Amino acid sequence: MDLQGKKVLVVGSGISGMGAVEALNHAKAEPILFDENEKLQAEDVRAKLKPGLRAEIVIGSLPEEIKQSVDLVVLSPGVPTDTAFVESFRKRGVKIWGEIELAYEIGKGTVIGITGTNGKTTTTSLVGAIMAAHYQDVDVVGNIGNPYTLTALDSTEETVTVAEISSFQLETVERFRPKVSAILNITPDHLNRHHTMENYAAAKEAVCKNQTKEETCVLNYENSYTRDFGEQCPAQVVWFSSARRLEDGFYLDGEEIYRAKKGVSERLMNIHDMKLVGLCNVENVMAAMAVATACGVPMEEILSVIRTFAPVEHRIEFVATKRGVDYYNDSKGTNPDAAIQGIKAMDRPTVLIGGGYDKQSEYDEWIEAFDGKVKCLVLIGQTREKIADCARRHGVENIVLADTFEEAFSVCVEQAEPGDAVLLSPACASWGMFPNYEVRGQMFKEMVNQMEEN
Repeated sequence: MDLQGKKVLVVGSGISGMGAVEALNHAKAEPILFDENEKLQAEDVRAKLKPGLRAEIVIGSLPEEIKQSVDLVVLSPGVPTDTAFVESFRKRGVKIWGEIELAYEIGKGTVIGITGTNGKTTTTSLVGAIMAAHYQDVDVVGNIGNPYTLTALDSTEETVTVAEISSFQLETVERFRPKVSAILNITPDHLNRHHTMENYAAAKEAVCKNQTKEETCVLNYENSYTRDFGEQCPAQVVWFSSARRLEDGFYLDGEEIYRAKKGVSERLMNIHDMKLVGLCNVENVMAAMAVATACGVPMEEILSVIRTFAPVEHRIEFVATKRGVDYYNDSKGTNPDAAIQGIKAMDRPTVLIGGGYDKQSEYDEWIEAFDGKVKCLVLIGQTREKIADCARRHGVENIVLADTFEEAFSVCVEQAEPGDAVLLSPACASWGMFPNYEVRGQMFKEMVNQMEEN
């Protein structure tokens, strides 16, 4: 789509919206930056734009004359696609894009798209590190916090872009076609946005909808959704498995990772030779191996990076040992399946902080995964009563409801004994108490690091 001279409505004035405005300026379009939050001031929004960027700014409600003049709508990821506002443009035949589609339209080079309910950030970061060790021009972008639109402006045919892509961002892809895609897993999440698992799975699967057998899609054999999807995936599928030997693909056998080709297996590494911990990270590593191999990186280079790669912040991140207790920050465990991986990674009695914003999740499988390791469950936020009721049904008795995060941390310090672990792995989003999971995790780390030893 030739964007020059087109009137483009950018919905949302956050980091993605700002990136979209810059990209549209570069494409010589006419951006209109709209945010329905009436508490915002237009001059404050304009101050967030880089000097020299052009954009009409509208706050609160969008005048009808502007609605009728728009040629394209670019949504920020947090804006639902099924609202009456968005539908009004769709009925008029106006294209609805997101950050990913806009960036792909103006970008160049090789694109890798990684999605999944859990593990996206770790896998994307690891793939980015592997790519950077082999290629000169590498960008790591998307849901990981670096807008794809900003790096796309400077990309060349030699650029390798590694994009972490959320289901929200995939709802609006149209021509996006990565050379290599990966769907790490699909488990219940964001049902308040997608409404059904079928809708959610379809959004994830859109990462490869434009691929052909000339491209590669990496899939998890041990996830029922991705295993079923493999039968209809348009790309060439490369599997990874943490539970069985494969004839072709990457798999875990005991403590060893193997690559199989036509039934012949090659040992690659022992899982204790890397800094990442937990079965979830073994799966992330195998997915990264598969992606990097499909991009032509020699296995020796891949393994070298994996051995030294440090855990991503806020994902089963060891913080410190205080008074004989190990503290782990898994604030990125924002849904039950992610939090299951967090508790599975613990190998000792654990005091667990859970709870937060209610995304209409169910918590039974998470509670069952405690497997006797959780000696005290400390709950906060909107979901604390719901989780407490669920935990009691599963026989968990030592439950503390805290009114604040500070109170929850104090309870953990009181309950934990030398040799125990304290784990922040909430199984819920942070909204309502914190702006995002990063702020939640950072507060936890600061509290830990400020503790005295006696």
